[in-house]
Amino acid sequence: MKFGLFGSALAKRGGPDLDSSQGFKEYVDYCIEAEALGYTSIFTVEHHFTGFGQVSATLNLLTWVAARTSALRLGTAVTVLPWHNPVLLAEQAATLDLLSGGRLDFGVGKGYRQPEFSGFSIPMAEADERFEEGLEIILKSWTSEERFSHRGKYWRFDNIIVEPPTAQKPHPPIWMAAGSPDSIRKVARRGCKLLLDQHASNAVTIERFNIYRKEVEAAGRRFDPMDVGVSRAFFVARTAEEKAKAVETRFANQQRLVKAGTAPGEKSTASLLSFDQTLEAAGESALFGTPDEIAAKIEGLRAAGVEHLLLNGPTGSLENLQAFARQVMPAFAGQPAARPARAELAPAK
Repeated sequence: MKFGLFGSALAKRGGPDLDSSQGFKEYVDYCIEAEALGYTSIFTVEHHFTGFGQVSATLNLLTWVAARTSALRLGTAVTVLPWHNPVLLAEQAATLDLLSGGRLDFGVGKGYRQPEFSGFSIPMAEADERFEEGLEIILKSWTSEERFSHRGKYWRFDNIIVEPPTAQKPHPPIWMAAGSPDSIRKVARRGCKLLLDQHASNAVTIERFNIYRKEVEAAGRRFDPMDVGVSRAFFVARTAEEKAKAVETRFANQQRLVKAGTAPGEKSTASLLSFDQTLEAAGESALFGTPDEIAAKIEGLRAAGVEHLLLNGPTGSLENLQAFARQVMPAFAGQPAARPARAELAPAK
């Protein structure tokens, strides 16, 4: 199996005695240690206007991580295309890909948090169209060897050639976050890689995994389980009390996520926020517990074909990072046991 990381850093706001960069520095150190322990990637979020300092300039932070590492894949999870000038974004991402020696995994999405769209004064109803036009321009920017012009609904560019070129050819891998069946099938038909969120239950996650696999195979392509990154929260607990406290903290964070993603008095329809909001569900979807408990959950995912996990742990906790690498990862270093060609779970209810 392949184990990467998923997460964010915090740049706290405060008075003159507070170093707002400390959270970013700790995140970089976390990534350096992760590479040394055998984790293969880091996928970093993009969010704005939260008030609690989530990463907003993802490519900038990942460029710093790139300078301090040598093999770690550098993923965006996700860059929200409707908010960005696509040509400037293509240039910035290509620069990171070059400087890192071709380590960029470009995760993109259309966004789901209403307050962020409101903050940018962009109607959320335009998200789909802006996403499609932005992605088209970025891909053309990376692959065109000649000057081109673009006349679209939201963007216009005249006689441009976008520099620098990317290190990876024809361009960095494109990852897309999706949760609804139609969205997942669309990701597969595009030939893009899939990011699955950390909040859905294991049963729902496996169901979504299988939708993607079937669509890839229906298109006549070979399915590679490494093309699906399944995000899971993780915490190696020493006692039952530690585990219970971690679940409670996770549940509280989920409530904050829901609040950050919706406008006052409204209910979000985003698949990312469609998870069961109960304490029990918060524990079921997470890899919390002793090494044996965590391994049993991972084995359940692996039996269904999942081979690529992106782990989200307590921000900056080197102890948790090390415990998982040393006490859990070795059990999954070899090839999986033989399993049916189609490991299915009953559809989630």
